[in-house]
Amino acid sequence: MLEEVNNLEVNRRGFLLGSLGSALTVTTGGLTGLILSSEPSAAASKFVVNVLGNYSFTDTTTGCKVVVTVKNGIRRIVSNGIPNHKTGAFPNSGNPNKISAQAQDFSLPTSPKKGLDVAVASAASGIAINGVLFDPATAEHYNNDPSSGWNLEAFNSLRSVGLDFNNAHVQPTGAYHYHGTPVGLEKLVTKTGHSSLIGWSADGFPMYLDRGYSKATDKKSAVKTLKSSYQLKKGTRPNGPGGSYTGDYTQDWEYIEGSGDLDAANGRVQVTPEFPKGTYCYIITTTFPLIARRFVGTVVSSFVKSGPGGGGQQQPQAGGGQQQPSTSAQPPDLTAPAKKLGVTVDQLKEALGPPPPNLEAAAQKLGITVSTLKSALGLP
Repeated sequence: MLEEVNNLEVNRRGFLLGSLGSALTVTTGGLTGLILSSEPSAAASKFVVNVLGNYSFTDTTTGCKVVVTVKNGIRRIVSNGIPNHKTGAFPNSGNPNKISAQAQDFSLPTSPKKGLDVAVASAASGIAINGVLFDPATAEHYNNDPSSGWNLEAFNSLRSVGLDFNNAHVQPTGAYHYHGTPVGLEKLVTKTGHSSLIGWSADGFPMYLDRGYSKATDKKSAVKTLKSSYQLKKGTRPNGPGGSYTGDYTQDWEYIEGSGDLDAANGRVQVTPEFPKGTYCYIITTTFPLIARRFVGTVVSSFVKSGPGGGGQQQPQAGGGQQQPSTSAQPPDLTAPAKKLGVTVDQLKEALGPPPPNLEAAAQKLGITVSTLKSALGLP
């Protein structure tokens, strides 16, 4: 049975969806209720929904449509990818694409399991509670050459990729997606205390903003800003754009265990308002990687794309160095090297790519050092 819900008790497990004029319906199963917000006062006329259960939402003002159903251990999210907040102007000088409705349909496990921490190429990182994708990678490379092994970050000092004030832009397909903190959505969730749940990762684990408890499993501890454990590399780039590591490229960063609050997947096990007994969570940070690029669980097939992310225009990039060709070839049998690295053969093949492999890029994808990779491959 469907119910129109207008006035229910405020629940911490919610986010603001839209004005009272929005069409909001909800099935009775699996939901504690769509509720009106009493705080902050400026949003008192907006609905709040329990993001752990079923909800269906259509906002005629923004065009946002999302339907979430939870049944038999599966959370199915069907949306048109249109956000429930204002966006910047598209097309723009850095992004030639126009926002258009999508046919997005994702089914995620409600009880995901941690396994091997791996990087998955060409995968969106997750989906926000408003049905908009998190997709931090770009399609831009040094000299417009994907084989260069140098991926331009969305947040860079070399050129604009047309991000708006929500840290988002548009794919050539018309898909609007977030590259960092979803500012417009952030304004519609609780802004004080521990972060509210903001989305679901591609493996089913929850995603949060960077406000968490200083002691991850103690809800009585103070709230702090959680920090990434990725740091800029020291020295100069060995090839490609050359010069010092500035953070403009994905390969400028390396994971330093213990240098921040989070693991290599930009997450941690913590208690949250929605998961008081604790769960693994991915954290959206203000520094690299911003949104997770690695996953501790199994990424569902619907999140793996056939092409690269991004959406900006391909243009020549600054940098004076030239790519140095690799002299090493991919070994014919990667079984032993994969075992040494604790990954599957397919994961190692995917990281190495077509011959000749770019070892630095491969090491970055695997979250290891170049020397460790070379050692496993038996290279000098």
